Amino acid sequence: MSAHVAITALLYALLTLFRAPAVWGWGRRLDGSNPWAHLEPRVSANLSNQFEWPLFFHLGCVLLMLQPPISPLAVGLAWLFVVGRVLHSAVQIRTANVRLRGLVFTINFLAVLGLWALLLGGLAVIPN
Repeated sequence: MSAHVAITALLYALLTLFRAPAVWGWGRRLDGSNPWAHLEPRVSANLSNQFEWPLFFHLGCVLLMLQPPISPLAVGLAWLFVVGRVLHSAVQIRTANVRLRGLVFTINFLAVLGLWALLLGGLAVIPN
């Protein structure tokens, strides 16, 4: 969970940096334009995405923490989600390839579904 919070904090920092020329005038080109204007809407959209499907990831993690010890498979799915979020952010910010972004999102989607399947099936924890 903390890794996803770190990703989100980084995105906020990037958004602030990319908006700085328009808001504070820092980093403007000689003609007064913002050199990051094309990236700002992508970072903003990606930041918004961090509060949609990841909600189910965080809720699943909290439920897992309430019933330790957690199985290695559940931990692996959580890390797969984090890696998927990093890839999804990179694809959404750096490219306009919606198909690739959808494929990368599938990693996050399936990781969270797998985590919830383990939770609902009682397989996310190691029996005592």
